[in-house]
Amino acid sequence: MIKKIKLKDWKSFETSELYIDPLTFIIGTNASGKSNILDALSFLSDSAKGIPVNDIAQYTRGGLDWMIRKGSDSFSLIVVIDDTGNDLIYTLSCRKNDTSLQISFESLERLSAKTKKSKVLFTTDVTAEDAASPAIPIRLSQEKRGRQKRIDLNRQTTVLSQIENLVTVKSVKTAAALVQNGLKNIFILNPIPNHMRDYSPLSEHLSPDAGNIAGLLAGMSPEEQEKIEKELTAYVRPLPEKDIKRIWAEKVGRFKSDAMLYCEEEWINNERIEIDARSMSDGTLRFIAIVVALLTGKAGSLLVIEEVDNGLHPSRSQELVNVLKTLGDKSQIDIICTTHNPVLIDTLGHEMIPFISYVTRSEKTGCSIIALLEDKKNLAKLMASSSVGDLMTEDAL
Repeated sequence: MIKKIKLKDWKSFETSELYIDPLTFIIGTNASGKSNILDALSFLSDSAKGIPVNDIAQYTRGGLDWMIRKGSDSFSLIVVIDDTGNDLIYTLSCRKNDTSLQISFESLERLSAKTKKSKVLFTTDVTAEDAASPAIPIRLSQEKRGRQKRIDLNRQTTVLSQIENLVTVKSVKTAAALVQNGLKNIFILNPIPNHMRDYSPLSEHLSPDAGNIAGLLAGMSPEEQEKIEKELTAYVRPLPEKDIKRIWAEKVGRFKSDAMLYCEEEWINNERIEIDARSMSDGTLRFIAIVVALLTGKAGSLLVIEEVDNGLHPSRSQELVNVLKTLGDKSQIDIICTTHNPVLIDTLGHEMIPFISYVTRSEKTGCSIIALLEDKKNLAKLMASSSVGDLMTEDAL
């Protein structure tokens, strides 16, 4: 799983790093740079899938003009992934060339936990003469002494996304596949309730906006659908004031190719009513999306949720925290959440302080900075009279 990501000259960051744990919270004021971290994770994920970096730049928040920190002409994203105790360190650097983005450097190395020595598995090999070329030369480890094998590749597509067809050395191929899968399996979830209220086609995978959630559930085998919907109902039941008895999806239409999400609630005098997603609240739909993402996500993946508690009443913070902790652990999915909600942060408890990072702006440079909350100077003294949530509200972090 991904242990750490380092950002260099990416958007508002000069140099900063985020440690990733099974459950990681990121806090900070508006425009501090929290969303820029999520954009970096999205960029890494899409590039690992083989999408050309200039294409990614076109739909990344802010576009190409805002991907690179002002005053620089390139950025680097460095990821550390655990490999049974050793570290795999992947570096991707991109440079703006006129009006397009190109890969300027890429490498993968293994750092031995025992010897602390690193071995380069592949790296770009760019000379001044190569810098202006549309092709970028790489060197592949041959697991033996001597000069590594050179191959020229297009600057738009990452080596990582092509490595399986380039190498025969098993150790290199295995390590690269581990990193590629780790990045490809980053899932940025931003549920949009209005999209979830509509009919959706049958689907195999949850979309980032969760707009196809009904199609995902209805497209499962009857046995799998029953199992997932039963668990979903159990986790969502404590959320509203009225008792939810069941949440399910049904195929609709003449050809049964679309689906709608439904809910059965119990009101006073044991009266039960059925409603569809069009009558469900924003908070309930977002909560359902988070639960389904954790129930159906791949083991070993990373789920990233921006403004995780958006639409939820503060009194339901404990239910949200319980779901994140319980289902994240059960599904073996790491979770990153951003939030502005002081109640949610206080609900986490003191034991979660080591897993909270806060983002601020440097008073000298204006650049974004990521810091671990537990490293905050005088934190113990500040918390003697205030909770972390109160410190957030008072802008004292």
